Amino acid sequence: MSTVIIDGAHVVTVSGAEHPEGHVVVDDGRITRVGPGRAPEIPGARHVDGRGCLATPGLVNTHHHLYQWATQGMFIDVSLFEWLSGSYEIWQRLDSEAVFGTTTAGLGWLALSGCSTASDHHYIFPSDSGDMVAAEVEAARRVGVRLDLARGSMDRGRSDGGLPPDGVVESLDGALAATEAAIDTHHDPSFGAMTRVAVAPCSPFSVSRELMVGAAELARAKGVRLHTHLAETADEEEKCLAEFGCTPVEYAEKLGWLGGDVWFAHAVHLSDNAVSRIAGSGTAVAHCPTSNARLGAGICRVPELIEAGVTIGIGVDGPASSELTPLSGEMHQALLMARARKGPQALSARQALRLATLGGARCLGRGDELGSLETGKLADVALWRIDGFGYDVIDDPVVALTFGPPPPLELLLVGGDTVVERGELRTVSADAAARAGRAAHRKLL
Repeated sequence: MSTVIIDGAHVVTVSGAEHPEGHVVVDDGRITRVGPGRAPEIPGARHVDGRGCLATPGLVNTHHHLYQWATQGMFIDVSLFEWLSGSYEIWQRLDSEAVFGTTTAGLGWLALSGCSTASDHHYIFPSDSGDMVAAEVEAARRVGVRLDLARGSMDRGRSDGGLPPDGVVESLDGALAATEAAIDTHHDPSFGAMTRVAVAPCSPFSVSRELMVGAAELARAKGVRLHTHLAETADEEEKCLAEFGCTPVEYAEKLGWLGGDVWFAHAVHLSDNAVSRIAGSGTAVAHCPTSNARLGAGICRVPELIEAGVTIGIGVDGPASSELTPLSGEMHQALLMARARKGPQALSARQALRLATLGGARCLGRGDELGSLETGKLADVALWRIDGFGYDVIDDPVVALTFGPPPPLELLLVGGDTVVERGELRTVSADAAARAGRAAHRKLL
């Protein structure tokens, strides 16, 4: 890895300091200097002219479903449960070839929006579908984005009162064994890892109590994190109350699913008591504003969660419920949603950026490695061009990034390696990634 110097940019560390004409120095995949003014001369270093640009940490996507790249634009005007019921009929045709294509296309798209780390919640495992986990890991390696693979599972098909067809669910023992195998094969706990694995049964309405409990025990035995969908819709709360006699958060707590090693996707429908339980346990939340709006699920109580001290990250969620949504654009959506609920001071530009960077890193248990521009942290850096038409009349660079459409991405470094430069992918061909996504779409449909 070579030394890279970014000079003259407005540097937002997210951890506190901002340097209007600052520098970032990267060496051997880590940040070695951040500060005001020009960087010292380093012989042989690659010099990046950051004038007219905003430097931020690479964005962290805390919840996604990459396989859904193939089914965008479908089931447009229905609720979550109706959308899932229709989508499962298509997703049950997934195999490793399709997953390789959707991962390549999906991660390429995310990288072009400044994403350096993405958590993918994959829970569809039809029989005889090949090694979809290995396909996803290989595709992520080629794109060059860090992958947090939340190995999902379902064991409640329609015959057991669940939503998915019986053909896409696993047995209890099979799901736990396959998840353990994914951890043993692909999880890298080392600092700077490109691949991590989390244990992630899909949701209380598609997973048995036994699988939820077994998943928590497995994750803690292996020292990895826990993830699931929770409290996404009012329908889910009604179903939990009818079946389990308690709310989704109360059910999660009974099963040992609150704690500092857990993050929930969505968490839209939370009472004050639920907010307190989440905050008190150290549980984190992945906020997915576009998907929640697209499906009419509601608006997450982000200001209240922040006030309570909950760690919050941003998630794009699956492309099939947030068509072509860039991760950078979710900062804008989070701002609008919070302010629509609670007024113009509900969420600031810098709070939105923090959700998409350091908040996301902490959701994934990587706050000591990612999410801020600090000496010793991994060199995941996004450089945004904010001197172009329209952006050049907004004096605050963070407002330019978060209040309008995402500005052009000048550079994305992941571990010091160039993934995007001047708005183009440099690791894989964007045309090839697009073809892979289209091929997966044709295969499934």
